[in-house]
Parts: sequence; C-alpha cells; structure tokens
Amino acid sequence: MNSTQPAGNPQRPAVSAILTANPVVAVMRAHHAREYAPVIEALIRGGVRSIELTLSTQGVFEELPRLTERFGPDAEIGVGTITTVDQARQALDGGADYLVTPAMVTAVVSAAVERDIPVFPGGLTPTELLTGWNAGATAVKLFPASAVGTGYIGQLRGPFPEMRIVPSGGIGIDDAPAWIAAGALAVSLGGPLLRDAFAGGNLTDLTARASKLSQLVADAVEARAAK
Repeated sequence: MNSTQPAGNPQRPAVSAILTANPVVAVMRAHHAREYAPVIEALIRGGVRSIELTLSTQGVFEELPRLTERFGPDAEIGVGTITTVDQARQALDGGADYLVTPAMVTAVVSAAVERDIPVFPGGLTPTELLTGWNAGATAVKLFPASAVGTGYIGQLRGPFPEMRIVPSGGIGIDDAPAWIAAGALAVSLGGPLLRDAFAGGNLTDLTARASKLSQLVADAVEARAAK
C-alpha cells in the first residue's frame, strides 16, 4: 500500500495552492471575531494568506461565512482549536477552507477527509503524529514545536519520510527559516506575528512583519530546493 494514502480513504485532502505558494499560517486570537477583518487585510498585504481562526475567540462560527465571502479567493480561512466532531461540522458547514486541532482527534480528521477538506491535527509524540497521518491528515501539526526544536523533524523523517509536518507554537519570525530548512511543509505563527494587532497596534507594522516573514520563508524554500 502507498504509505502516503490513508487506509480506507481514496485520497488525502491536498495542500492548497495558497499554502503552497506561501507556506505560512497566521493563527488569530482576539476577544471577538468581529475584530478579524482589518487584521486579515493587513496580513494579506504582507503576503500571508492562510488564516486560522481559533475557537478560543468568541463569534467565530457567526463571522466565518462573512469572512470567507469577503476574502476568498485572496485568502483561505480555516478554523482551529477544534476538539470535537460537532465543532468540525459547524466549521465545515460555515465554509471553512481547512481545519486545525490542538490535539490528535481522529474523528475530526475523518470528518474533514469525508468532505475532502484539508485538515491539520496536532500532536507531539511520534505515535500521535503517525495516528493523524494514517487517519488521512493533509499534514500533521507539531505542537508545541518550541518544546522539541527543529531537529525533531529530522528525527521523524527517519521512520516517517513521507509525513508532512507543520510546526506550531513558540515559533518566532526569525525562527521560521530553520523550520523550513529542516523539512517543514509550512510554519504556523500566532503572537510573534500578530503581536498587538488586536490591541490597537499599527497594522502597517503588521503588514511589514508579514512581508518579512513571507520573504524569509520564500528564501528558505528556495534554498532547500537547491540542495
């Protein structure tokens, strides 16, 4: 059996063209999802177009259809911090472009795979990550990535050479190239990228940070391909 395909499923949901073009995910946390739109606009201007709306923010399900209508196809709007199948179905019904979980919940993976929607389940141990990969994940989210460091991806590559990995948690802008060089499919950043954007911070500065991050990652992807 081809190990890149999940058992019992005809096809693993593909990585989006948007994430392939700029392998950066911006993780959004605010008091209410009504605050998201201007921040998303600033991120898009800086080239970051994969946006994760976290369920730790109020009003995500209510705002999700408005945001996907407003920003598609300029951005992909996913929903993260999903821990139950009911949340996954609400997100999918609301038009989420992808799903993200903080822990390995294979039922959520299955719900996304059934609709051919990309899904990135979180895990830390090899057992957790392999469980998500075998369930049909588009890629597995290594969380919290800062707890293990970039060398962990190289260790995982030994037994799991085809596994796609997105590190998340504690990654700074200047750290991102090292994760790409180590073999990450993409990098996921929250606070180090957003900083004070939801507390009255300058959105022009946010665009500048997003642009810097995008360029650093693009350079790292190019350097990795040249090896």
